[in-house]
Amino acid sequence: MDLFNIYNYLPEETVHQLVRVVLIIVISIPILLLLRGWARRFFTKKYAPHYGMLAGKVVFYTGIILMMITVMGQLGISLAPLLAGAGIVGVALGFASQTSVSNIISGLFLIAEQPFKVDDIINVGGTIGIVLSIDVLSVKLRTFDNMFVRIPNETIIKTEVINLTRFPIRRFNAKVSVAYKEDIEEVRKILLDVAEKNKHSLSEPEPQIIFEAFGTSSIDLDFRIWAPVDEWIHLKNTIQEEIKKQFDQEGIEIPFPHVSFYTGSESKPLPIELVKGAEQFSSEADQ
Repeated sequence: MDLFNIYNYLPEETVHQLVRVVLIIVISIPILLLLRGWARRFFTKKYAPHYGMLAGKVVFYTGIILMMITVMGQLGISLAPLLAGAGIVGVALGFASQTSVSNIISGLFLIAEQPFKVDDIINVGGTIGIVLSIDVLSVKLRTFDNMFVRIPNETIIKTEVINLTRFPIRRFNAKVSVAYKEDIEEVRKILLDVAEKNKHSLSEPEPQIIFEAFGTSSIDLDFRIWAPVDEWIHLKNTIQEEIKKQFDQEGIEIPFPHVSFYTGSESKPLPIELVKGAEQFSSEADQ
């Protein structure tokens, strides 16, 4: 008896079935990987990256299902009992997976509506991050402190989503406060000069200075400057330092919160008079 002859252990037909199954798997997997890559590149180039990712997954998993059906057919496994069992299991799973179904439907709405795409920066309920992927169940983000965040699609649909990089330019609002004694026209000239010299600030749209309010301790201005969206953070970091530096050079006072007391005339300070015996009165009050 030949110990290495496989026909001594398995029937010839079974061996042929196994060979066909192995060939189907070995040939199918590389072809599916190639098709997935092609679909991803084609849809990414023609539409958007998240369409490419979705198309690649649809092609790959559809192919896997077809391959499994083919393999089961080669092994002589009938699909009818499995489908009947799957129907019963499907009813049970349907009640248990309502959230998943809701996420899938929400994902289809997100893909159709396109409120954002891969690599956009979005704010979802206070969580800000770069979109890594848009899948049928969830959206994956990478925050700026390098954390991975998975947000279910249903949550995205129900929550306000702010796309910070949708448009090519973005405005920064700098809140500037100056003392009441300052010349507002002079302050305007200084601020516009700071914006003109800042390398991240755009000249079009023009910077704006809005008189916000007569504050408790200051005159409050809203200094609005535009920058390319990828330079917005650099504008925010630099221009406020430059305003402070320029105000210091020009002698413009940036007031801190304070309260003034007047005794009938706003131009005269509150008079203070030393009273004889005040020290004795103070020590008695402390006791």
